[in-house]
Amino acid sequence: MDERDLRDLIAKVRAGNLSRRAFVRQMLTVGLSAPMATQMLDYCGVAKAQSKFSYKPSKRGGGGALKVLWWQGATLLNPHFAVGTKDQEGSRIFYEPLAAWDGDGELLPILAAEIPSRQNGGLAADGMSVTWKLKRDVKWHDGKPFTADDCVFNWEYASDPATAAVTIGSYKDVKVQKLDDYTVVVRF
Repeated sequence: MDERDLRDLIAKVRAGNLSRRAFVRQMLTVGLSAPMATQMLDYCGVAKAQSKFSYKPSKRGGGGALKVLWWQGATLLNPHFAVGTKDQEGSRIFYEPLAAWDGDGELLPILAAEIPSRQNGGLAADGMSVTWKLKRDVKWHDGKPFTADDCVFNWEYASDPATAAVTIGSYKDVKVQKLDDYTVVVRF
């Protein structure tokens, strides 16, 4: 067997005309070990067969394993120190925003009860403040309610230079004020 024969066999495996198992058997006949033959296929870019994946959708908070697909695991789970998408998105497991963009570029309320607009009084006429109404049924892991105090705390934490948050630029020039337990105003 020469190089041309070997390339032909690998091409047959790639095309699906020869199984990986048959390729390994042929390599065994010329004195290669099975691990060497499979490694040769790997180096040539012939992928291993994948087992069938079964997906069973569940509801948010339904329990079970959380599976995510990122190029690398999150390094930390605090979005105020995130320096990349993997960390920012990784923190979303438990650290949700008031609102987020959907695939069509529309804002969706997450912890907010609604998206502020001029029609609902959420956007000031002068454009210098936004009033956020919070969902009332949101609870922390310990059962305590999510309130305006949590929004104020988050702003104080992220805007404090001692925290050294990478997100400080988003928080340092605004003020967050609690109007009631479920309403905050962000002033620019």
